[in-house]
Amino acid sequence: QVQLVESGGGLVQAGGSLRLSCAASGRTVSHYAMGWFRQAPGKEREFVAAVSWGSIATRYSDSVKGRFTISRDNAKNMVYLQMNSLKPEDTAVYYCSAGAAIRSTVGEYDYWGQGTQVTVSS
Repeated sequence: QVQLVESGGGLVQAGGSLRLSCAASGRTVSHYAMGWFRQAPGKEREFVAAVSWGSIATRYSDSVKGRFTISRDNAKNMVYLQMNSLKPEDTAVYYCSAGAAIRSTVGEYDYWGQGTQVTVSS
């Protein structure tokens, strides 16, 4: 089992920045690809970013590419999502996830955190 706990969400004005953190515990998390997803009210959960177990590869959705950066520190069992130039449409609950490989679909990830709310005001 892998336990994931997100933090760092909050309220920010458009154009601002936030850094989300995900603390992982349980099985050897460094062996997993890690991803961030988000879900806005009334919408399906969507892919945001993912990073391979060795940080060799990253993947981003088109909507956040160039604004968000995913990173991980395997020594600390942490995953981060640096979010810059935030827009109101980035408002959502953000979820950390762990899976076997970098994928952009919800079903490809085995473990999920409880989520952290990000609200961007205009």
